[in-house]
Amino acid sequence: MIAYDTLSEAVNGLKKRGFVTDFNLEENCLVCHGDKFDITDFEIVELHRFEGNTDPSDEAIVYAIESVKGTKGILVSGYGISAEGISAEMAKKLSMHRD
Repeated sequence: MIAYDTLSEAVNGLKKRGFVTDFNLEENCLVCHGDKFDITDFEIVELHRFEGNTDPSDEAIVYAIESVKGTKGILVSGYGISAEGISAEMAKKLSMHRD
């Protein structure tokens, strides 16, 4: 896995590697251009965590995701106090790859 120093480097690097779709997080699924990807419809290929030096609101994770249909993209999400409201199942799937 490639290590990135900044959030923007990770996003740009992953896009160069074919992760071009921008996913958005909903309670129980990922969405993109009207398509919905349930928890079983995608896998997290890699992730990159970025922590702010002094400001907790700067904390983010970039997930490289591939759907079972071959759609490759990224999800940028806050964590800790800035994490979105999601279902327990989605939180479990995303947190499985954090350690």
